[in-house]
Amino acid sequence: MKKVYIIAGIMIALAVSLFVMAKDDLSTYASISDAITTGKRVKIAGQLAKDKEMTYDPQKDPNHFTFYIRDASEAIQKVVLLQPKPQDFELSEQVVLTGRMQDDTFVATDVLLKCPSKYKDEEINIKEKQG
Repeated sequence: MKKVYIIAGIMIALAVSLFVMAKDDLSTYASISDAITTGKRVKIAGQLAKDKEMTYDPQKDPNHFTFYIRDASEAIQKVVLLQPKPQDFELSEQVVLTGRMQDDTFVATDVLLKCPSKYKDEEINIKEKQG
């Protein structure tokens, strides 16, 4: 067998294994009700419910942050993030959480924040000048 075929076979096997490992990252967002009914690991996108309590005590447990999230259907869910509280968390426009429901709490193992753009004022000024 030629070396080219062996190398091509190895490269195809590596590509397939990468797709299998990344299948969780290619999934769509679920709602809070979907997370409750499936019980599987899902991604939830929503906004921080700023009118609800946030609890973080780094002296007691630096990897335990509790807060509430509101999804697109206005459902509110208690979240426990098993990571330190992200910097400027309160300023985020959108929060994407990866985790699963345990009892009545969404336990998140990963968080992604969409923070306000520092260029937002410039965008408004440009649109006003054009319009």
